[in-house]
Amino acid sequence: MHIDLTGRTALVTGSTQGIGAAIAVGLARAGARVAVNGRDAERVAASIAEFSEQVPDGEFVAAAGDVSTEEGAQQLLRDLPQVDILVNNLGIFGTADPLELTDDEWRRYFEVNVLAAVRLTRLYLPGMTGRGWGRVLYIASDSAIVIPAEMIQYGMSKTALLAVSRGFAKKAAGTGVTVNSVIAGPTHTAGVEDFVYELVDKDLPWDEAQRVFMREYRPQSLIQRLIEPEEIANMVVYLSSPQASATTGGALRVDGGYVDAILP
Repeated sequence: MHIDLTGRTALVTGSTQGIGAAIAVGLARAGARVAVNGRDAERVAASIAEFSEQVPDGEFVAAAGDVSTEEGAQQLLRDLPQVDILVNNLGIFGTADPLELTDDEWRRYFEVNVLAAVRLTRLYLPGMTGRGWGRVLYIASDSAIVIPAEMIQYGMSKTALLAVSRGFAKKAAGTGVTVNSVIAGPTHTAGVEDFVYELVDKDLPWDEAQRVFMREYRPQSLIQRLIEPEEIANMVVYLSSPQASATTGGALRVDGGYVDAILP
């Protein structure tokens, strides 16, 4: 299958590292003009330089700004008025005793992980429907379904994204715009190796260490390894393509079989 996104502009929030960075690179390889987003302009510029080395003929543009605020989102809209592919990847996570989480912390998770995505969808969806083509994607998590006891606030926000995605898909019905969420499983991102080595023998080579970690601490995974960000990006690139025109309102899993269910 040849995916060609030439002529399309994609915005990937939180794309200076991890899954967002892999998505930005994957979309650029498919021919899209990709807006790289992060709060720090210098970090965005450094990421674009790195991505340009990976995709020499790719087109990347800076879209620095804090999209978790209304002011930041409005500024981004002024800087980037037309987006064909919106990937809501921005998210925060962390462990906490749920009985000790304050109201402000609950609000922070909702505002960053959910409301930022809702706001950008509200700003960019009308343009997509007016042009008769568009893709809106939300990066969710297995934690949306398998709620972690130590990250209830995170799981709540990712469950909310599934509802948001389905609802906006209905709003976009019949317009040529598709809206989907991607359920990412345990992923090999920055900091995860340190976390793994806190739990398994530090002398083990990485490939073996992650398999021990998955076997002992994430036994429900069917691939028994961490997912690479590029594997999640592959799904996002497909869902962004013309070939995925009949896939909308869905919650598609790239979880390595982690969620023990036939449906999300």
